[in-house]
Amino acid sequence: MKITVIGRGNVGGGLAKRWERAGHDVTALGREGGDASDADVVVVAVPGSGISDALGKVTGLDGKTTIDATNVFGERNEQFESLAHEVKSIVGGPVAKAFNCNFAALYDHVDEQRVPPCNLVAADDEARELAEQLTGDAGYHPIYAGGLENARLLEDHLTLMGAINSAGLGRFFYRYAAPGEF
Repeated sequence: MKITVIGRGNVGGGLAKRWERAGHDVTALGREGGDASDADVVVVAVPGSGISDALGKVTGLDGKTTIDATNVFGERNEQFESLAHEVKSIVGGPVAKAFNCNFAALYDHVDEQRVPPCNLVAADDEARELAEQLTGDAGYHPIYAGGLENARLLEDHLTLMGAINSAGLGRFFYRYAAPGEF
């Protein structure tokens, strides 16, 4: 699969490496932007406040299936119900919210876990399958959190994760499972 990742930081760069190891053709775009015309899927991994600026520097986005991995640090653009909806307003294609509720600093430890850690996914129906496939290809187990209307819940979940981290657990993986699944 051809993946264009917008953002070369901890999240974008880390996911790009994991997907390359899984055999995908990954193009990582930085602050200078670039072209996503040949991408099967686009991943947005920039600070939430920089969505419009970052996507404005990328051509070939119209109608692309997109995974939004952004988070709010500081102020949010309240014109949109979520950052994922802001991405959707620019790209115009199906969107999934995913990879925003994982600590990028732990990407190198995913494969050491007894069972794959989870990745929450809220998605338009047309983006769900790709988001879940790329979740697995990155070494995570996808947990579907419903449609894109739930993207804000995933964004707000970061506050709880920060509280757990600060309360002493440190950076962590999480696992959701049905009774008897594991």
